[in-house]
Amino acid sequence: MISEIRCEELWESGKRKIDWVKQNMDLLRSIEEEFAETKPFKGLKIALSIHLEAKTAYLCKVLASGGAEMFITGSNPLSTQDDVAAALVHDGLNVFAWHGATDEEYERHTSKVIEAGPNIIIDDGGDLVNLIHGKYPEKIHDVIGGCEETTTGIIRLIAMNRENKLKFPMVLVNNAKCKYLFDNRYGTGQSVWDGINRTTNLIVAGKNVVVAGYGWCGKGVAMRAKGLGASVIVTEIDPIKAMEAVMDGFKVMKMEEAAKIGDFFITVTGCRDVITKNSFEVMKDGAILCNAGHFDVEVDVKGLKEIAVEEKPARDNIMGYKLENGKFIYVIGEGRLVNLAAGDGHPAEIMDMSFAIQALSALYLVKNKGSFDKNIIYVPDEIDKEVSKRKLKFWNLEIDELTETQKKYLNSWEV
Repeated sequence: MISEIRCEELWESGKRKIDWVKQNMDLLRSIEEEFAETKPFKGLKIALSIHLEAKTAYLCKVLASGGAEMFITGSNPLSTQDDVAAALVHDGLNVFAWHGATDEEYERHTSKVIEAGPNIIIDDGGDLVNLIHGKYPEKIHDVIGGCEETTTGIIRLIAMNRENKLKFPMVLVNNAKCKYLFDNRYGTGQSVWDGINRTTNLIVAGKNVVVAGYGWCGKGVAMRAKGLGASVIVTEIDPIKAMEAVMDGFKVMKMEEAAKIGDFFITVTGCRDVITKNSFEVMKDGAILCNAGHFDVEVDVKGLKEIAVEEKPARDNIMGYKLENGKFIYVIGEGRLVNLAAGDGHPAEIMDMSFAIQALSALYLVKNKGSFDKNIIYVPDEIDKEVSKRKLKFWNLEIDELTETQKKYLNSWEV
């Protein structure tokens, strides 16, 4: 076993966190039991880069129960929990990550899991896939395929594939219904506000909340803001999504106008330079900014620092920037993913579905090794349905089934 973590002595605290989420992740527990018996990953190495907290740790243990040798790193320096990393090392898994890693350390840790020569890659944002193609092309021939967790990562994969640069199959886990309909909407919606509320200790009711981006994540953030009593403003580049926001009861305007009246700003676009200098200069004194997109490029924190005449910590994980006009603007978690940089991420029950899709997609890659005729792979409908059926069973819920007459009717053009 090889690892690079802060302190292995923290393992007991990490174990308690993992045990807690395991208790609330019925799907993964059932998959763990099956994997422990069938050992589908025996003799295989899995490289994983996902936000390294308790729920991710349990996914790692589930994959390890299936016989995989795990090589684990985090996908964001501020979301890694050192006690959780220690718990995994204590259980014999290979971990290269610690909280607050510098850019150099983060790159070294990410490189370590690729240097192991993985057969399966489980990625969150595309860092592992980009690294193996760019820096370690000699390792590609060992890769059966991989799974991508995020919208941002899928954007990068599609771009690579369009240029014929993607050299192995990648399953678009984020595009599974049991992922985006629940993780992106309900998971992001709750966890973003968990991070904001615990960090700021301010009321949301009566405030103007600006949500940049009205995809599934943006829908969740806006919905929860409305539930907390905020007046919600949505900014968009897509006219159809803007129409959705209007019909969902929200105001829609350009960022340059929303910047003048917003109290809280949350970016959820997957793009860059969403809030920039022009917006900073017209914001209210005390405006609070954060990002819920994967990379820390949506809020131009670097540009904010350049125009600030003073910067000082306001609270733990909140930095204040004073502008020439005397107003302060505050940024949570350095503009990194707020629900993990300032919180514990999505609720366990939500990640249970997302990580069940991950585990079963990895199994799908192994079972179909060498049979894929393309490198962009959608999660098979049967995996989505299997996860949803299991989840309903754990909720003790039953649903109706089509009769043979109904099936015939739905598959016929005749009335």
